[in-house]
Amino acid sequence: MKTFHHHAFADLAALVDDKRAAGLTVSLCIPTLNEEGTIARIVGTLRGELVERQPLLDELVVIDSGSTDRTRALAADAGAEVRLAADILPFSGRRSGKGENLWKAVHHCRGDILCFVDGDIGNFHPRFVYGTVGPLLRHPELDYVKGFYERPLLAEEGVDPRGGGRVTEILVRPLFQRFCPELAALHQPLAGEYAARRSILETLAFPTGYGVETAHLVDVWRARGPAALAQTDLDERIHRNRSLADLGRMSGEILDAFFSRFPAAIPHPDERPPMVTLPEYLERFPRPAGPRRTPA
Repeated sequence: MKTFHHHAFADLAALVDDKRAAGLTVSLCIPTLNEEGTIARIVGTLRGELVERQPLLDELVVIDSGSTDRTRALAADAGAEVRLAADILPFSGRRSGKGENLWKAVHHCRGDILCFVDGDIGNFHPRFVYGTVGPLLRHPELDYVKGFYERPLLAEEGVDPRGGGRVTEILVRPLFQRFCPELAALHQPLAGEYAARRSILETLAFPTGYGVETAHLVDVWRARGPAALAQTDLDERIHRNRSLADLGRMSGEILDAFFSRFPAAIPHPDERPPMVTLPEYLERFPRPAGPRRTPA
């Protein structure tokens, strides 16, 4: 599995040239729920640096789960297209969760490459985007690139510089080591900062909750092998730390998503089907016509 550092892709003008030479487009989606404290700065940085100064992004979308604070208004004022998840494919019914927003993004966004970042990053920098998009632009054999970073744990007694990522270390990494050891090489399998080609995302089922990232890694690994996966060092990420109760719920959703991918485990969790199975998606993104057969 290839590992990169974001510095390798910091020449944004060269990266935009690579994008144009490959004839690719890039969409960015931020899934949100009550992120008024951070969303304006994140969107403003993205628009200023990666849309206006160097047009790496062709689309910048916030897909919101129904925030009750000013998240949507602030994101729109900062320059993002803002959509409610419930308004995308409304006939499919309402479900809640991060994975639901990401699934809706595959339908709504038009890019050949889709990049995702979380809306609660306190030290946001463009590297969180170009660090994961860059490998896909320069390495056509890659399909899915995860970010990784140091995650300080902020607590009353001070800052533990490596105390974040608790669910990764006590749950996900042991699961990977036992069932799919090639994935254990990923430093931050639950990172919300990653990029992937539409051609792989549209074939994946999406658990609607926090199990979505784990499910994707297992499914891409099985479908394309470890050579299709890569990771990029993004240095440090500061964000809102979750309570133990929140982490417990997150762990339960991850377990459901993980073990549903192995035989004789537990019933399939709440998941959305691959986009390529929806007629509405195929109408929006038509399949290339195959070669015509010559009559005998």
